[in-house]
Amino acid sequence: MKRQALAAIIASVFALAACGQQAAEKPAEQPAATAEASASAASTAEQSAAAETPAGELPVIDAIVTHAPEVPPAIDRDHPAKVRVKMETVEKTMKMADGVDYHYWTFNGDVPGQMIRVREGDTVEVEFSNHPSSTVPHNVDFHAATGPGGGAEATFTAPGRTSTFSFKALQAGLYIYHCAVAPVGMHIANGMYGLILVEPKEGLPKVDKEFYIVQGDFYTKGKYGAQGLQAFDMDKAVKEQPEYVVFNGHVGAIAGDNALKAKTGDTVRMYVGNGGPNLVSSFHVIGEIFDKVYVEGGKLINENVQSTIVPAGGAAIVEFKVDIPGSYTLVDHSIFRAFNKGALGQLKVEGEENPEIMTKKLSDTEYKPADAPAAAAASAPAAPAPAAEASAPQNAY
Repeated sequence: MKRQALAAIIASVFALAACGQQAAEKPAEQPAATAEASASAASTAEQSAAAETPAGELPVIDAIVTHAPEVPPAIDRDHPAKVRVKMETVEKTMKMADGVDYHYWTFNGDVPGQMIRVREGDTVEVEFSNHPSSTVPHNVDFHAATGPGGGAEATFTAPGRTSTFSFKALQAGLYIYHCAVAPVGMHIANGMYGLILVEPKEGLPKVDKEFYIVQGDFYTKGKYGAQGLQAFDMDKAVKEQPEYVVFNGHVGAIAGDNALKAKTGDTVRMYVGNGGPNLVSSFHVIGEIFDKVYVEGGKLINENVQSTIVPAGGAAIVEFKVDIPGSYTLVDHSIFRAFNKGALGQLKVEGEENPEIMTKKLSDTEYKPADAPAAAAASAPAAPAPAAEASAPQNAY
């Protein structure tokens, strides 16, 4: 019995020693994980604290806004702020096309309205003024705002008045804003739309060139090209039969002398919106492939895209690198809109040729099919002079 008792005591001692050893070893395995968890918790707490900072305690800055096709500079802050944005609605007559005028309704004097750029988590304070010369009330619905109407009710403003409201930019993305006073379609059709970029907290990758482009469809009493001041046609608008489909409010707004410019090797980012009010855009750059498309202006990225859909009241971000010099034509690839209604733009690229990627024409020789009659081949009319085709104003290629 004594031996059994002694054995039991010895076994108990070893068991206690083993438990003590395990207890001693566990802390040695935990510090790294504990430190990582603590750092993560601290980061989350810091982000939460920043996100919950009352608007009254945020630093106040004035928004840098730009007329199309210019883009405001990238956000260089690592914290939220209260960003003050001033908007003014002005009804004014401007050139739609050569010899064609239209009485636009605008945000800040042109179509589209100015581009606004803020940071995810910012509080956006909007001072919204309706010019005394306006004939009707106006307002603004921000697709970037969370809440009924996107601010439309808070900004409903009579001529000669100013309204103020604010919203928190909760989600990163590229968003349309537009007037939402009844009849909503008429206000939008007269040009009352623009883009607001809510840049993600981590920012966007750096590129060499950024451009701001918004497509819109216009409904005039006269047919495309009819001279003089053209009135809005509600019947055509309801039937979705525009006379003009244009980039940045005017035929030729980003073509010819107004063309966008870049150099070979540049990375290009285009913020593309569609004010509508009716048509969906099939945005395409002839001669380029989009390396990246931020689908519908959100987080989803598609790659190697030829044309991208931009819904009415929506947006997309496209990125690509230009390798070859020359003129690249921007179109809505619902192609009759481009060549017959005005949806054409240009990106002119300067730089060195790169025949490894694309050459000029290398040859031009006579073609004699094996099954063609000899007499017919001999009597075939000569090909037209290249200059005749080149003179056609709609030949984008």
